[in-house]
Amino acid sequence: MTEAATTSVGVSEALRRAKSVLETITLTIVGEVSECTTKPGYKAVYFSLSDDTSVLPCLMWRDSYDACGFELRPGMLVEVAGVFTAYAAKGRLQFQVRRLTPAGEGVLRMQVAALARKLEAEGLMSASRKRPLPAFPAKIGLVTSPRGKAVHDVIRTLRRRYPVAELVIAGVQVEGDGAVAALIEGLRLAGAHPGVEVVILARGGGSYEDLMPFNAEQVARAVAQCPVPVVTGIGHEPDDSIADMVADVRASTPTAAAEAAAPSVIEIAARVDAAARLLGKALSHSVTERTHRLRLIAHRPVFRDANCLMSARMQALDSTAESLDRALPAGIARAEQLVLRSAEGLARIAERIAERHQLALDVAARNLAHQGPAFIERADRRWALSSARLDDLSPLAVLGRGFAVCYDHGGGRVLRSAAEVASGDRVRVRLAEGTLGCTVENTYPEV
Repeated sequence: MTEAATTSVGVSEALRRAKSVLETITLTIVGEVSECTTKPGYKAVYFSLSDDTSVLPCLMWRDSYDACGFELRPGMLVEVAGVFTAYAAKGRLQFQVRRLTPAGEGVLRMQVAALARKLEAEGLMSASRKRPLPAFPAKIGLVTSPRGKAVHDVIRTLRRRYPVAELVIAGVQVEGDGAVAALIEGLRLAGAHPGVEVVILARGGGSYEDLMPFNAEQVARAVAQCPVPVVTGIGHEPDDSIADMVADVRASTPTAAAEAAAPSVIEIAARVDAAARLLGKALSHSVTERTHRLRLIAHRPVFRDANCLMSARMQALDSTAESLDRALPAGIARAEQLVLRSAEGLARIAERIAERHQLALDVAARNLAHQGPAFIERADRRWALSSARLDDLSPLAVLGRGFAVCYDHGGGRVLRSAAEVASGDRVRVRLAEGTLGCTVENTYPEV
């Protein structure tokens, strides 16, 4: 044993022996990541773990690191399992990590990161979903602890910047068991309160574990479903919760949230004054410009000489009258000649028409003189025949043969049946010559 200890070896052999001994030591170590190198193309990931007094360089092969399911970041608390080894080329002690898991807060941060990826995939963190804040809210809702510093920060900031707004406070539990349900109910009440136009969700600083209710999925969905825009001011500047990511506006602190939700009356007054000055300059410039244009218009010739406006038209009218004076006599002469030629033509046409009608009239007269006696003789024969037939058909001829016509007493209706009268009725009887007034003594129905 003594001989082996005094045997001289080279550096490489010494490191080889040290490495073989170190790799027999398997440990599980908890530490904070102080630095990390994960460059693409490297076969391993290099990082350091530290505590209050020491630093341990570590490496983890790339395939094992990719299989662990999360990304190392400085400040993360992790738990590693592996063996010590020595890097002979540098003569450096290092810990070769075979298993890597988050520890303590690191676990929480991994869970929050997974939830953030889920909500982002659903679109809850999309910029297109973010709603604009009202420019001048009349009523502001505040969801926070009634006993924390945040409520006083918000009240003080609003009193200083925008005292005209009414503040509606929903005092809720912001950490510990029951905080998630309390935050959801506070958001519901504040958002549904009549007249509330924007809601501030705030709390003061605290540890990462203290802020975990604001990383709850239910709270994030309550923020997204709030009927009015939500401004968050949770923790301090470095803190960034799921509620911050989903909110319409994320502020670093409760004071900054109050400043984002309400304008400053001083800034508003300054903007109004600046707008008034700009408006006054614009009006003055407009009046000056229009005054100049009015002067230019007033010096135009048309306003100094009325004939200037109509001179061109009056000259055109004179020119037209002169043209008409030249054109009318020639036109009238041509029209007179046309009328004379038309009258001569009409006279010749009338003579020819009269000659043709006279010839036709002479022919008709000769035909009438030749055919007239025969026409009259035929007409006499037709008249005699018609007269004889009328005489045969005349009722008077029937009466002349001894028949009579009996009328009722009024003389307007012909009686055709004995049943139409009764004994004692008066009737009139028409004979061939004269009329009889009779009284019915009896009626004899036809047998």
